[in-house]
Amino acid sequence: MKSLFWSLFYCASLLLSDVLATYHLSGVDPVSAQSFAQTRNIARPPHRTLNPAKTDSQCRSRPLDLVFIIDSSRSVRPGEFEKVKIFLADMVDTLDVGPDATRVAVVNYASTVKIEFLLKDHLNKPDMKQAITRIEPLAAGTMTGLAIKTAMNEAFTEQSGARPRSRNISKVAIIVTDGRPQDQVEEVSATARASGIEIYAVGVDRADMRSLQLMASIPLDDHVFYVETYGVIEKLTSKFRETLCGLDPCAMGHECDHICVNSNASYYCKCRNGYILNTDKKTCSLKQVKVEVVVDPCKCEARLAFQKQTQTAIQQLTARLADVTGRVEQLENMVGRV
Repeated sequence: MKSLFWSLFYCASLLLSDVLATYHLSGVDPVSAQSFAQTRNIARPPHRTLNPAKTDSQCRSRPLDLVFIIDSSRSVRPGEFEKVKIFLADMVDTLDVGPDATRVAVVNYASTVKIEFLLKDHLNKPDMKQAITRIEPLAAGTMTGLAIKTAMNEAFTEQSGARPRSRNISKVAIIVTDGRPQDQVEEVSATARASGIEIYAVGVDRADMRSLQLMASIPLDDHVFYVETYGVIEKLTSKFRETLCGLDPCAMGHECDHICVNSNASYYCKCRNGYILNTDKKTCSLKQVKVEVVVDPCKCEARLAFQKQTQTAIQQLTARLADVTGRVEQLENMVGRV
C-alpha cells in the first residue's frame, strides 16, 4: 500500500513540474505563467543529445562578441549540465558565426572559474560545438561574481578575440545559474555593464531572483529569464533568437549601385573590381586608368633639330619664291614697254 502511495505521489510531482515548466520572469507568478503542458504533445519529447555536426542557422544575427557564463556547481546534476550544453549548441546554431560575424566564448564556473574557450578560438560552428561537448562540470560552490569579473577582464579583451570598440560590435554576456551566488554580484555586474557589456541572466529552478535582477541589464523584463527545470531550458533559444537576430538591412532594400554589405543594423555600399565608390557612397564609376607617358629626351632633341631644318628650308624657299616673283614682274614691265 505504501509503495502504491509513493508511486502516485511521484507521478503527481512530475505532472506538477510539467505544468509549471517554463515562463519568462517579470515577477515570478505561476498563475500568469504559460503552461508548458498546454503546448506540448501528450507524449514526452524525445531525449536529445548534443550533435556537433548539425548546424542549422535559424536567422542572420547581428555581429556580436558573445560570452556564455555557465554555472556548473554541485547543485547542477550531470544530466542537467548536458542540457545546458545542448542549449549552448542550439544557441550557436541560431547565430551567424564567423570572423566578421558573431564570435563566442564560454566561461565555466563553480568555486573556481575556467575559460573553456575564447572568442578567437573557434570561428566556425562545427569546431565550436565540438568544443562545447568537451566541457565538464567543476562542482563545489557558486562564485558568480568572480565569473563575471573573469569574463570582463579576460574574455572580453582584444587579446582574447573581442573586436575593438571602434568596430561598434555589441558585447553580450548570458549567465545561466540555478542557485544563489556565494559572492557579491551587484558591484561587478554594474562595472561590466558600464564597460559596455549587455548582460542577460537566466535562472533555473532554485535561482535567486534578486541576484538575477542585480546582474542583468535594463529593462529587466527583456534581460531576466526563468525556467523551472533544466529540462526545458532549450525553449529559451527561441526567446534569444528574437532578441539577438535582427533583420537583414540589405534584404530589406538598399540604394547601392553594386554591392550591399550589412553592418549591424545598417549597411554600406561597395563597388565591383574596376570601379570606385562615388561621393554619394551609393553609386559607382569606372576607375580612371592614369597613363604616364615617358618622353625620350633623345627624340625631343632630334625633333627640335628637324623642326629647325624645316623652318630654314621654308625660309630659303620663301626667299627664292620672292626673288622669282620679282624677276617675273621685271619681265612683264619690259614686255609692256615693247
